[in-house]
Amino acid sequence: MRILLTNDDGIYAHGLERLARAVLKYGEVWIVAPAEERSAASHSVTLRHPLDVYPITDYPVEGVKAYSCSGTPADCVRVGSLSVMPEKPDVVISGINNGFNMASDLQYSATVGAAFEGAFQEYHAIAVSEAFDGPHEVTDHYLPEILDKIIYEQIPSGHIHNVNFPECSISECKGILYDRKVSRGMFFKDRYNEIEKLENGGIRYMIEGIKTPVAEEDTDFKALLDHYISVGTVNNIGY
Repeated sequence: MRILLTNDDGIYAHGLERLARAVLKYGEVWIVAPAEERSAASHSVTLRHPLDVYPITDYPVEGVKAYSCSGTPADCVRVGSLSVMPEKPDVVISGINNGFNMASDLQYSATVGAAFEGAFQEYHAIAVSEAFDGPHEVTDHYLPEILDKIIYEQIPSGHIHNVNFPECSISECKGILYDRKVSRGMFFKDRYNEIEKLENGGIRYMIEGIKTPVAEEDTDFKALLDHYISVGTVNNIGY
């Protein structure tokens, strides 16, 4: 297989390195990832500025062809598959993201946005995420099993696989739940706090996310709250 990897945490993110090691067994691995973090960029692409792409000669995973890109994660999929790679990829995988991508957060996620760009380009696409700064043991233990199941799987056009690993230890993880629906809830309900008054009547605000650990049955959010791994397919609307 020809595999294109990207993420929204940046070219040197630990999650991307772990993903690269996990997929080497499937074939030829290319990475085109943002030069810096581009979280919450959703599916945005660059139209009025050039994209600068540089080879990464010291990438820590041997055998991977790695490049940084000045653009968004979706840009990385576009320029990576259409220009950097000599042939189009069989699969695009975005992640491993530092933070869940499920429920209503999907519409903001640049990890998921990059996977959707892969789907729009008619590649099989997978998004992979885990808890923010959480333990990695569940992800590293179960990711090979999940990839073996879904990397060759045919899914409807315009859909992606979305995989989320719970914030728990191996002993607490209850297993894998497939075919999870997207929750309509919110992992965080946001508010904006005033932190400074500015000249000319301006006010500076800072976002604060408040966790809301309530979700519907059979959804991605509920699976994670119950310490299951959530695997599902998502279309470009999300529901």
